[in-house]
Amino acid sequence: MKGTILAIAVLGLIAGPHLTQIPKLKMASDVPPSITVADKVETSIGTLEFFDGVPKEKTVTKLYDFMDRGRAVEAFLSCIPAMSMEQIRAGLAAAGADECHEIVIFDKLMDSKSLFLTGNTSTMYAMGFLDLKRDGPTVIELPQGMLGMINDRAFLYVTDLGMAGPDKGKGGKYLVLPPGFKGEVPDGYFVVKTNTYGHWLFMRGLLDKGLKAASDNIRNNLKVYPLSRAASPKDMSFTNISGKTVNTILPNDVSFFERIHALIQIEPDSFLGPERKGLLASIGIEKGKKFRPSDRMKQILSDAAAIANGAARAISIYPRNPGQFVYGPDSPWLMAYGDKDTTFTRNGARVLDARIFFHFGYICVSPAMAVTIPGKGSDYAMNMVDSNDQALDGAKTYKLTVPPNVPAKDFWAVTVYDTQTRSQLQTDQQFPTVGSQSDGIQKNDDGSYDIYFSPEAPEGKNANWLQTVPSKSWWIVFRMYGPEQAWIDKSWRPSEIELVN
Repeated sequence: MKGTILAIAVLGLIAGPHLTQIPKLKMASDVPPSITVADKVETSIGTLEFFDGVPKEKTVTKLYDFMDRGRAVEAFLSCIPAMSMEQIRAGLAAAGADECHEIVIFDKLMDSKSLFLTGNTSTMYAMGFLDLKRDGPTVIELPQGMLGMINDRAFLYVTDLGMAGPDKGKGGKYLVLPPGFKGEVPDGYFVVKTNTYGHWLFMRGLLDKGLKAASDNIRNNLKVYPLSRAASPKDMSFTNISGKTVNTILPNDVSFFERIHALIQIEPDSFLGPERKGLLASIGIEKGKKFRPSDRMKQILSDAAAIANGAARAISIYPRNPGQFVYGPDSPWLMAYGDKDTTFTRNGARVLDARIFFHFGYICVSPAMAVTIPGKGSDYAMNMVDSNDQALDGAKTYKLTVPPNVPAKDFWAVTVYDTQTRSQLQTDQQFPTVGSQSDGIQKNDDGSYDIYFSPEAPEGKNANWLQTVPSKSWWIVFRMYGPEQAWIDKSWRPSEIELVN
């Protein structure tokens, strides 16, 4: 053994020109420098030191710290979808929707009190959460005239409900089956097979007949219950959360890792896939095992959470993915689904930044939301910076010009959001939205609209003004309901956000 070690060491001495040269041995060959390492290497994480290719003790520590931190950062970023869904579940449970027959509803629409990623002020939302591990196969009796979806615990698309779903807006019974279900499936249902136990039930009510009619339709006709209790289901429980504080925003700190560990104990072992499962295992998060990070690892995880949060925010505001831009990289207008693809893939490869961009700032995954059909549905564009790519400052005054002949069959709206929470900006305005449905909104002589953003309304512009907060940043979503061809082909477009003073 000693002889073998000596021979390897001698070979390294010969191959490494940085070391003392010794006579060439009979069996030695020329070793390419590309496969050897110098005794000292300068890197972005400091100097790495070796003895003939063997890392020294401090270098080993430095490299493992780097690898653990990098894997923790990647685990955080790749698990944002699942953690966002987990926080939605927790927020709904705290608001009164902990069992399948319990539904929260925004009877008076969502205002800025609630913390929901990019929730809007124009739609009546109703939401619940299914636990198939507890309840087994679960029935949803969906009313007519709904629009919604089911997303699973990994925040993957399961099915559309209502107008975009198999019931085509006519309502009907859905049966949601847990993973690996082998039992008999009764007739008379739209059958939904799933890969997780937990599922978010998200629904929108039509407002064409007013708020009360939309609420009554949901409250009087929606039923959710375990199939095993079909003969005697519990009475439905509806909780109005308009004007109430509900937190559904994922955490940014080290608690992210603690909660992911708790989550994977509940769901099937494979629900996050082998890559994310391996990343989590590499930092001590495994199904069926305690999560007990050492003091060293706690520091690394805390650092990783801070780095990952910063990276997600950089991706959200200054994306590099070309598929994220509505009008090309010279304009800051962005689309939520990169390349309008809800699977976040391109040429068979996962577009990692696109997935992070969406799930850090947005919710609701449905292919129907990424397809724009002239005159139907809705479409969105986001803007986080001004025309000079500078962060929007709540102490200053800005203007957005909406050109004449807005190609929206139904209506258009601009809503302002908080850069910290990605939820509606909390100001003195209950509904931080201005649009074609706003009372008294003023047109310019050419038919265009100027929308102002500032702490106080410019003189005479109250109806065209959204309040901002000094010392805070903000951003907007421009929504088109019933977008027409000029919006789709981009021959019509809003201005950039211009600094006024």
